[in-house]
Amino acid sequence: MPFLDLQSRFGVNLDGWLLLQSGQQPNRRAARCHAFEKEWIECAHGIGQTRAKKECQLEFEDFYECMHRQKTHQRLHAISQQRDKMVKAGTYTPPACHAGKPDEAP
Repeated sequence: MPFLDLQSRFGVNLDGWLLLQSGQQPNRRAARCHAFEKEWIECAHGIGQTRAKKECQLEFEDFYECMHRQKTHQRLHAISQQRDKMVKAGTYTPPACHAGKPDEAP
């Protein structure tokens, strides 16, 4: 702990840009991927960049997926392609609410 905490005294956060999700958030709620970033930082802390790339790969992949949702988008795209293929073949009929027709129930 420093003797003089100049950053808090002057209201400047010089190392806040290092972490994406750990910064000040609206309404003081944690960001969506804060937990994944925290796990990755805790794993990589103190072991160096070279070792962290190998040993903390799982934590980083979880954090990356949370930020970019790449696997989720790929899976949803594959599902919609399969649905379109089944509709074209006539083995699946989408419900009326998915076809853009209004609900008949009050």
